Amino acid sequence: MQTVAETPTFGDDLVQSLREALAHAKGDGPAIVHPAVSPRDVRQAINLTQAQMAPLVGMSLSGYRKWEQGARRVSGPAAALLQVIRKEPDAVKRALLAG
Repeated sequence: MQTVAETPTFGDDLVQSLREALAHAKGDGPAIVHPAVSPRDVRQAINLTQAQMAPLVGMSLSGYRKWEQGARRVSGPAAALLQVIRKEPDAVKRALLAG
């Protein structure tokens, strides 16, 4: 168990974060790799059509279809969004589709 003196402070965390950011900017930091995500599996898990899913991820229907067909690669940020959609579909719908 850590004592009060051993508990990292906000300043310690901030310094460590800045070191990691600098290393990343120099190309030395670890790459963030998102697990492979199947857009089709996510869409089917939340019971949406392709036409309903495309605007949820900010894409045209044809672009979304290319994802599902494997003709277009799912980028890191998009993979992260798909993970969020899979876990919290209602929250994402409220946030992104609210008019």
